[in-house]
Amino acid sequence: MFSLSSSDRYLLYQGDCDMRRGAYSLSGLVRNELGRNPLNGDVFVFLNRRRTCIKLLRWESGGFVLFIKHLEKGTYTRPVQHSSEGVLSWAELVLMIEGIVVKKSLQKPRYKLF
Repeated sequence: MFSLSSSDRYLLYQGDCDMRRGAYSLSGLVRNELGRNPLNGDVFVFLNRRRTCIKLLRWESGGFVLFIKHLEKGTYTRPVQHSSEGVLSWAELVLMIEGIVVKKSLQKPRYKLF
């Protein structure tokens, strides 16, 4: 049911995206330009050139879910990418959507299951 959580995998599209695109057009972009399967349950994040609109695309059983947020004032800031794949953490996504810019941060090591 229309939900996103910290257990999901988030992938940020590196280019600028035309926000007139719908779910099927964005899924084609994922398949053709990112070389990924849009049906695998990952969440794909797209920003427009002016950084005023964000779209999140996810496949759930039965169809695509498209989350859209358009800012009336201000812009989104792209997070600093640690990998070339554009993988975002849940925290980075939430900070980006809420408009919080972290100038300096230090994340202490935590136990992680593989």
